[in-house]
Amino acid sequence: MIFSRRKVGSAFFAWLLLAILSFSANAQFRVEVSGVGLTQVPIALGPFRGEESSPQKISGIVQADLERSGQFRGLVAGKTMDETERPDLAGMRQLGADALLTGSISKMADGRFDVRLRLWDVVRGQDLGAMSYVVVAGDLRLASHRISDFVYEKLTGERGVFSTRITYVTKAGTRYNLWVADSDGENAQSALASPEPIISPSWSPTGTQLAYVSFESRKPVIYVHDVATGKRRVVANFRGSNSAPTWSPDGRTLAVTLSRDGGSQLFLIDSQGGEARRLTQSAGIDTEPVFSSDGSAVYFVSDRGGSPQIYRMPAMGGPANRVTFSGSYNISPALSADGRWLAYVSRIGGAFKLHVMDLSSGNTSAITDTSADERPSFAPNSRLLVYATQQSGREALMTTTLDGRIKARLSGQGGDLREPHWGPYTKTQP
Repeated sequence: MIFSRRKVGSAFFAWLLLAILSFSANAQFRVEVSGVGLTQVPIALGPFRGEESSPQKISGIVQADLERSGQFRGLVAGKTMDETERPDLAGMRQLGADALLTGSISKMADGRFDVRLRLWDVVRGQDLGAMSYVVVAGDLRLASHRISDFVYEKLTGERGVFSTRITYVTKAGTRYNLWVADSDGENAQSALASPEPIISPSWSPTGTQLAYVSFESRKPVIYVHDVATGKRRVVANFRGSNSAPTWSPDGRTLAVTLSRDGGSQLFLIDSQGGEARRLTQSAGIDTEPVFSSDGSAVYFVSDRGGSPQIYRMPAMGGPANRVTFSGSYNISPALSADGRWLAYVSRIGGAFKLHVMDLSSGNTSAITDTSADERPSFAPNSRLLVYATQQSGREALMTTTLDGRIKARLSGQGGDLREPHWGPYTKTQP
């Protein structure tokens, strides 16, 4: 059970059935970045030497990554430079650049590609380091994202998220697809195709599994799906509805919403399956649980006070305290990995807008100008959010900085998309 922005009034809550999945599929995206941040590092990028013969334009992917983060403003370097030459840093400074990225790409005899790069601090005149990757053609986008992560960390001191993945759901005709894609929405691979709805995908803490709800049994059932192998298992198929799975930080437990005892309440269940332990005992509807980053608490949505609001309770059970007080309808909580931020959707005058709350102060701000936002999810570095919304009458995925200043639209050509969730860092990432 999920509170949906599309079902309001006397029926302000409803099962997320066909009403929320009537959209078309398209797995290809284009990134459109808009907005200006308060402080952005100007970085010069030119085509990597040999890039004209590459299946992927690495410098363009890196520039789009960096600009989408809200931390950087891309400048045209003016000429092609590779990692072996010392650039004219004084000229780059006159161009207005604080940093410069150069590199090359060449095809090897075995068909793989050798990608090399070097990053320069233009202001200090320093070589910040070099990297190289040897990859097959299909991994050139991943190599590009790893370059972006390298640049981001060198210049900000924090980890980038460009080589992480997202998941989302589409519908084409009568077919539903659960996709796993790069953080920019490209390189999408179908994890599951079904003639019945798929909703609420949620990444495991290791980034190797997805929990989701499938209606293929003509009722909502929770599955856990191994992304690499495609193998899956039923975790919750109790009487009534089984919905809204979310992982504990240690990956051992799922918090879920079950209606097996009558009303929709929160339960804890082992991620391998088994008997569920009831967590809430309210007379209202409790749903959309999410764990705090340290696993000590669960945030969730409940109408126990008369309208949907976000509450917090100990992860092992106990009294629940209300968290949201501004607005009469607040749903879809998401928590940042650093424990500082709560994102959620609030209904304001009939519009559903993405909000961010500073948990230490309780201060809240709306960060979008759209009116049909849903299901926010934080990037693992807590600096960006991905969410679904409507623009120009179409469903779209967006990313935004936490202040709402920089947004990027990840939109399909004529396609509508929903249910995004941003995956964690994995062991294979730098």
